[in-house]
Amino acid sequence: MKQKTISFVLPVYNEREGIQSFWKEISKTGRALQADSLESEFIFINDGSTDGTLDLLKDIAQEDPRVRVIEFSRNYGHQIAISAGIDFASGHAVIIMDTDLQDPPAVCLELVRAWREGAEVAFAKRRTRKDSFMKKLTARIFYRLLNAISDTHIPADVGDFRLLDRKAVEAMKMYREKHRFMRGISAHIGFRQKEILFDRDERTTGVTHYPFKKMLRFSTDAIMGFSSVPLRLISRLGMLVSFLSILGIIYVFVVKLLQPQQVVTGWPFVMVAIFFIGGIQLTVLGIIGGYIARIYAESQDRPLYIISAVHGADRS
Repeated sequence: MKQKTISFVLPVYNEREGIQSFWKEISKTGRALQADSLESEFIFINDGSTDGTLDLLKDIAQEDPRVRVIEFSRNYGHQIAISAGIDFASGHAVIIMDTDLQDPPAVCLELVRAWREGAEVAFAKRRTRKDSFMKKLTARIFYRLLNAISDTHIPADVGDFRLLDRKAVEAMKMYREKHRFMRGISAHIGFRQKEILFDRDERTTGVTHYPFKKMLRFSTDAIMGFSSVPLRLISRLGMLVSFLSILGIIYVFVVKLLQPQQVVTGWPFVMVAIFFIGGIQLTVLGIIGGYIARIYAESQDRPLYIISAVHGADRS
């Protein structure tokens, strides 16, 4: 009987300094799987790297027939790179992980064990993480907020590091929205899911590719992709402002009726109120505009990504 295959989906962007170290470690995991009667294939998605990472990946692909390198025509982003890897993966199960060694390759063996025990989605949950206090704080706030307003429960303290059974992979391939939040999609498809706790290591080479600006955009995609609460809050905000306005009208009317000699003053208050209402209106327009922009992007029906070349063995 043919051995089952584990596909590793490995998005890469400007990781020249650490890619050889990662390959050394993930190769150990491949040998451990082989000893356990499992084959491996490694799909690197080069997401428009400009630091020579692609040349190193080509060398690895030439030396090892299990390796394929998907070369994007430009940088499309981490979530799109994961999607491309899933599209190309042919294994009975797929493991998604980054190549910066913050997600220890040895944890893959625990994910595979959970899969063999019946899990169709096994996700690695961070028990501890060696990140800055601010990054840990914002991540904690983000996941709690997202789960508070989303109809889909998305496990907190979980990144994209996970294993997907072939059934789950085929389900995820049906999701083709442009603004993607892959860990949310993974939760949305259902199936039997199991968490595996691990300790996330510190990045030893290179720099993070998720600065604050990109994290903010990522969070916006997650919230708008899995919640319509911001739109519903707009109507509630409108009712609150209307209620406050009615109170103001009643106040003016009562003062005019009971104390006609007293002039209702408060021009500074009026100006502040005008600016306050103006700010609310602009915020509301921004929220609506965000959803409309997503609708516009989907209506264009452009491809998720364009591939410049595929290097290495073709297992299709």
